Amino acid sequence: MRPGSGPPTPPGSFYLDPSGREFFVDFDRMAMDAAAMLRLEAGRNPHDRDLIILVGELSTQSELFRRHWASQNIRFHRSGRKRLRHPAVGELDLDVEATQLPADPELQLDIYTAARGTQAADGLELFATWAAARIAEAADTGS
Repeated sequence: MRPGSGPPTPPGSFYLDPSGREFFVDFDRMAMDAAAMLRLEAGRNPHDRDLIILVGELSTQSELFRRHWASQNIRFHRSGRKRLRHPAVGELDLDVEATQLPADPELQLDIYTAARGTQAADGLELFATWAAARIAEAADTGS
């Protein structure tokens, strides 16, 4: 993860990238959930080298992560609500649904939606336009 290189990516963004506090409106809840989901995954795959390295990195670099990890909470969510603050489109209050991918049960696809006619739906449309313009610009410049 490179801080400031784009939207924060969980779980490191909650603890190591200062932009996570700006991007996630419910930062405290999201950070606690991230540690709880990591703990759940550590129970499922206790010998996963990448996970061990990630937990070690977060433990040495973030007091907040150490507190959340020490609480020993475990969480498994299939659905919920996330509130994000994007610099180009503003605040988005989104429903999220998680689904396992049949081809690889280790992977999860999170689907974000907003009710029609809401500010969040308008924000998602604006985001789609903004993202398409950035993709086209990158294609034109070859980056």
